[in-house]
Amino acid sequence: MPNRMQDGQQPEALRSLKSAAKAGSRKPQDQGLEAQGDTAPIPASPEQEQDAAAKVLREGVKKNPQGMEQAAKKAPQR
Repeated sequence: MPNRMQDGQQPEALRSLKSAAKAGSRKPQDQGLEAQGDTAPIPASPEQEQDAAAKVLREGVKKNPQGMEQAAKKAPQR
């Protein structure tokens, strides 16, 4: 896995939760307030993220759970 860390960068929330899940549902001892390789944010363009979020919300308004799931799967990988 490439090292995506930048000095002083906070861990990304979803990646922190994934890391905790792998550590027996507890925050790993070495996970502090700065991002590490496995909790650093994955870069994606704001346009991609906004487009994916808009599609998920649009399908939610239509009460279409399958459409929401398909739109979420097309979102940038986190």
